[in-house]
Amino acid sequence: MKSYRKELFFQLPTRRGLVNITQDVQQAIQESGIQEGLVLVNAMNITASVFINDDEPGLHQDFETWLEGLAPEKPYSRYHHNGYEDNGDAHLKRTVMGREVVCAITAGQLDFGTWEQIFYYEFDGKRRKHALIKIIGE
Repeated sequence: MKSYRKELFFQLPTRRGLVNITQDVQQAIQESGIQEGLVLVNAMNITASVFINDDEPGLHQDFETWLEGLAPEKPYSRYHHNGYEDNGDAHLKRTVMGREVVCAITAGQLDFGTWEQIFYYEFDGKRRKHALIKIIGE
């Protein structure tokens, strides 16, 4: 069994934002040479998420509206975590959206259903963050 590790780095100019990283993950699979196996993609920062869904702008706005309703950014005083940082909402949003995805690799390709894409979702941007890609297989 082989393994391969790669990191993706992000520095979004806004506090929150989505990045479609499907092609980055597929490129890492090709670099690995692994034809059959699994790929793990996880956010390496506690205020970001990696998840799978459709790449549709209306849905992206629905995520933002829904998450802001669950854990609004302001008022900052709403969160006991806030003090040195003002990102209590970002920690809660990450918990809802999840930390990682695990995907099958078949014939050197992501083995996805229709419309499935991998996203990095930043909830406390404007600084350097990263995600890990770990691939195992043959």
